[in-house]
Amino acid sequence: MVETSPESTTTGMQYKDQVMRDGQQYLMQNYARLPLVLIRGQGAQVWDADGRSYLDCVGGIAVNSAGHCHPLVVAAIKKQAEQLIHGSNLYWLPQQVALAKRLVRLSGLDQVFFCNSGAEANEAAIKLVRKYGHEHGKSAPEIISFTNSFHGRTLGALAATAQPKLWEGFEPLPGGFVHIPFNDIDALRASISPQTVAILVEPVQGEGGVNEVTLEFMQALAEVRETHGVLLMFDEVQCGLGRTGEMFAFERYGVQPDVMMLAKALGGGLPIGALLARREVAAVFQPGTHGTTFGGNPVVCAAALALLDVMEQESLPANAEVIGNYLKDKLKALRQRFPFIKEVRGRGLLLGIEFDRSAKRLVALCQEAGLLVNCTADKVIRFMPPLNITRSEVDQALAIFEDALQRFAC
Repeated sequence: MVETSPESTTTGMQYKDQVMRDGQQYLMQNYARLPLVLIRGQGAQVWDADGRSYLDCVGGIAVNSAGHCHPLVVAAIKKQAEQLIHGSNLYWLPQQVALAKRLVRLSGLDQVFFCNSGAEANEAAIKLVRKYGHEHGKSAPEIISFTNSFHGRTLGALAATAQPKLWEGFEPLPGGFVHIPFNDIDALRASISPQTVAILVEPVQGEGGVNEVTLEFMQALAEVRETHGVLLMFDEVQCGLGRTGEMFAFERYGVQPDVMMLAKALGGGLPIGALLARREVAAVFQPGTHGTTFGGNPVVCAAALALLDVMEQESLPANAEVIGNYLKDKLKALRQRFPFIKEVRGRGLLLGIEFDRSAKRLVALCQEAGLLVNCTADKVIRFMPPLNITRSEVDQALAIFEDALQRFAC
């Protein structure tokens, strides 16, 4: 999918080369970046410095739920930037209060703390439940988390992430975490101790390979909470806010969390994280216990409110379910032609295709043909397009993907 644009000139190609050379020199090299310089986006499409267009099924890693540069989000950012860009949490900010009220109404939880990312939201949640544990007689509160989880790259969130390969070189990590197999009910029940304060789980593990919590396991989590009085912490940083076909992934199970973390899609493309909790749990945060300079910034909150307006007005969660089911069925059908596809899983527009070999080369093959996808856990290709992607756009993506699979098989 190549088209001509104003950037498709020799100057554009020189610009791309210069950006990449400067990036190699001046940026820390902690990302394995593709040779792609993005300069513009609209809806489900992005354009690079060479003037080529791509269907974006990465979506900024599940961030651009309303597509790139949705006009309502852009207008909200412009309007707020002309009024007040930053005020700090020394004062009441109307946009922050309005966003908190909106999230409480949508989630059924009681109070909100705003920060700047998913990792920060998880860090705040870890501090919150540990303090809650101390105030309820636990001298060394423990949090249970699960294999193949991903909760962020700060030290606390990394310690909660049960992927030892990500810990290498960063030890010693904070203690107080117990890691057990995902979806293993027997291991869950055996892991509860007098020091257990909370269980931290992603209803759908995104970075870990698009693995869903089973209904039976979610029911077991609810039973453990009832029996032992532990807190349920749902990390919905990637799977929340409409991506799975509901506003929040936990709604599919009928189990309400005590604590929930959001980020990614919430800011409409701007950085924001949110920690939500029941009032009893939230109450342990008092002045001086936790804070942030930029969390709940007026511009970002205005963008988030506009994003939530778009999600409700355009029924984006419902579209994610309908289009996601369509895409999933089409991807499953490809297994008949390409036996190296082991499984297609996920729900809504958070889908994973697992292969019997490394899938990293497939990302490059798709990019060459005009489709952006992402590889995680080495063998899983993720589809995370905007929630307002159309069936026609999905058909275009599938045609490119199928062609890339044919070349991948060679």
